[in-house]
Amino acid sequence: MGILQLRGVTVGYGSTTVIDHLDWAVGTTRSPVTALLGPSGCGKSTLLRAIAGLEPLIAGTVEWDGHDLSHVPVHRRDFGVVFQDGQLFSGRTVGQNIAYGLRLRRWPRAAIAARVADMLELVQLPGSADRRVTDLSGGQAQRVALARALAPRPRLLLLDEPLAALDARLREELAFAIGDIVRAADTPTVVVTHDRAEAALLADEVSVMRDGAIVQTAPPAHLWQRPADDWVADFLGATLLVDAEVDGASLQTPFGAVPTAALAGGLPAGPCRLALRPESLLAESLLADSRGSGPAEGGREGVVTHSAALPAGRRLRVATAGLGEVDAVTAEDPAVGATVRLRMDPAHVAVIGL
Repeated sequence: MGILQLRGVTVGYGSTTVIDHLDWAVGTTRSPVTALLGPSGCGKSTLLRAIAGLEPLIAGTVEWDGHDLSHVPVHRRDFGVVFQDGQLFSGRTVGQNIAYGLRLRRWPRAAIAARVADMLELVQLPGSADRRVTDLSGGQAQRVALARALAPRPRLLLLDEPLAALDARLREELAFAIGDIVRAADTPTVVVTHDRAEAALLADEVSVMRDGAIVQTAPPAHLWQRPADDWVADFLGATLLVDAEVDGASLQTPFGAVPTAALAGGLPAGPCRLALRPESLLAESLLADSRGSGPAEGGREGVVTHSAALPAGRRLRVATAGLGEVDAVTAEDPAVGATVRLRMDPAHVAVIGL
């Protein structure tokens, strides 16, 4: 599997620099699918277009297996690209769309027909070669766009927000499918997304981008557990950042003591900073607390100000002294105005900067 290496890449529009001296490497046997994750406007799509050769570099190099492609035209880079809307040719059938790149490469007719059939099997649309692309659903159209990009056997696949135009249920379903498809095709892939759940479903490794710079690269599980800084933690869904202290075998937190052994990876002695999501805090009635059912010693009292029943369980907002309103989850159904005790669940706690 090839390696894409960016060295000192700078890209801009007019007097505005979008990406400034960026270094980045993707595409290994350990991480065949890499997600480029970041908020809208951070430069993700610009970087993808620069890799593809659709945006000129002001400085730096785009290298594949050590060969500089910075001055190689788009059609000679041998990279497949799929954009958000798929950009299928509406006047052609599904099969003609998939065959497009193969005809440009002058494949024999029989080889094209065989490859189109293989691609339709791969994207789970067998027998669809003669369908009009205007008759396809959004998810089917993206599968055809993916098949068209993969058909010429590109050495790198670039996906720019491929699921953004789909509804939430279909996005999750197709995210699993795309991950399976590109791994089955054995094609290193970069997928741009602003959705952290989508990145986790699709990718083996995630690079977080902010203001034109890569700020952290890690497998999804490590990213959730060890965000690089406060900004990354907030972007990944933390609703509360608190300071804590590792004291022997315990982590002393504003919500009670937690055994350090319960946190993934363990922690060195001394001060640390925690990123908490709603599921990091468990709310219990004071009666439940008296039975000692919580995951941590002590805890912190608060008053329920909002309560909502969500598919994953009940979500609370709780007013506390010193920390203000915090989000928590509960297995109970406390009324607004009820006093609850908040305890920390170490399985859902992230430690920043380690």
